[in-house]
Amino acid sequence: MNLLFKKIFKYLLPIAAGGIIGYSYYYFIGCSGTCAIQSNPYLSTIYGMAAGAIFIFPSKEKTESLK
Repeated sequence: MNLLFKKIFKYLLPIAAGGIIGYSYYYFIGCSGTCAIQSNPYLSTIYGMAAGAIFIFPSKEKTESLK
């Protein structure tokens, strides 16, 4: 059960944090209706979640050095 929670938090925590940051960006910084992303709370939340999902994927595989 502990392994399941670690796996869930590993994948859902960055996405949830990105969604919260995206909505916060809309709420605190958003514009008055002319901006496509910042004027819509749903779009800013989805873009934030997508940005958080980027942190889930590894950037490079670790290789052993030949020394």
